[in-house]
Amino acid sequence: MMSAEGLKSSSSWKGFAPAFIVVFNSLAWYTLTYLMFNNAITQLTISANESLMLFVAYYVAAALSVIFGSIFFARARDAGLLLWMLAGTVMTVLLTTIMSDNMSINMLISFLFGISVGVGFPSCLAYFADATRIEHRGIQGGITWTAIGIGSLVLALLVTSFDSFSTFAALAIWRLSGLVAFFFLRNRKGEKETGKSPAYRSILRRRDVLLYLVPWIMFCFVNFTETPILQKLFGDFYVLVTLAEFALIGIFSLIGGLLADTVGRKRVVITGFVTLGIAYALLSFASGTPISWYLYTAFDGFAWGMFAAVFFMTLWGDLGEGYEKEKYYALGGLPYLLAGFLPIVVAPYVDLIGTVAAFSLASFFLFLAVLPLMYAPETLPEKSIKERELKSYVEKAKKAKEKFT
Repeated sequence: MMSAEGLKSSSSWKGFAPAFIVVFNSLAWYTLTYLMFNNAITQLTISANESLMLFVAYYVAAALSVIFGSIFFARARDAGLLLWMLAGTVMTVLLTTIMSDNMSINMLISFLFGISVGVGFPSCLAYFADATRIEHRGIQGGITWTAIGIGSLVLALLVTSFDSFSTFAALAIWRLSGLVAFFFLRNRKGEKETGKSPAYRSILRRRDVLLYLVPWIMFCFVNFTETPILQKLFGDFYVLVTLAEFALIGIFSLIGGLLADTVGRKRVVITGFVTLGIAYALLSFASGTPISWYLYTAFDGFAWGMFAAVFFMTLWGDLGEGYEKEKYYALGGLPYLLAGFLPIVVAPYVDLIGTVAAFSLASFFLFLAVLPLMYAPETLPEKSIKERELKSYVEKAKKAKEKFT
């Protein structure tokens, strides 16, 4: 098992601190700001088609800016991240004006907000990967996601009594505080030397990338397609599920990160897929019973914890080891980012979808997603796994010797 000693040896906390700050601040900001953006659009007195157009503008801008940022931010990462966080601060303030019903202004704001979200995320996560060693990237990713889960929950509870303007103002202050902290904590000695990232076409031809990317796309598709169906099934209970899962993801991401550095990334993500497949199977058989809801919440929180530590933080950095990692994180992040559009498309038709059939299909596809993972190579170096196994064996041998002497 990894100890505090291992963390110290992987990279000093001083070196890890700026990476922690930029990821923690950015993901907590994105989570809550997008929720407020979503709520603001749903409260506008506009048609369903106009509302859909605003979301399309956001998602198109976010996707294009992710690709743009992954190409052009890599060589000036620090400056790019500072500008990105400043843009996020300004855009969060501008989102207060989306409450007006001027469609042209709202389209522009939605598009600019998408850019302010997407353009810096590949460099944000690449910065984290370069600040960590591959042998301990999992646990440090787990620690970061624990902070994100707890921090997002605390921030959400703090702003519940605020009106929309005050909430956006508070989120702008949060974003600005991250900018200031990152500015003073970042490493000023120069960025880590890495090889130039290959073209997207070359990356997508890699077998190891595809064997992890395809299951991840399947998960994102299933998860976000099922969201409005779960909201309908759970009703008011869905709010409690969301809050509980913030806490569970925080706990299990730490465990998932620890396991990812101990037994490998591949086993952790397979466990997550199987667990989530079981959760949807339970709902398909007993969707009307509260016990299945509680079990689903626990299993879903566990699976998300595994994926948060590995798919969000660790895996794409492993696959891009030795290169600029922006394009790898862009490929890993786009399925999750774009899948957020699915609940918006599915929601109007949710009454036409049978819950048993929907949950059965979800379970089937999640179990099917395990097949590519069975053939995927482990990204944690085998030497690291063997060293930990040997260390664990030595420790057990010492304890056994002490017991009988």
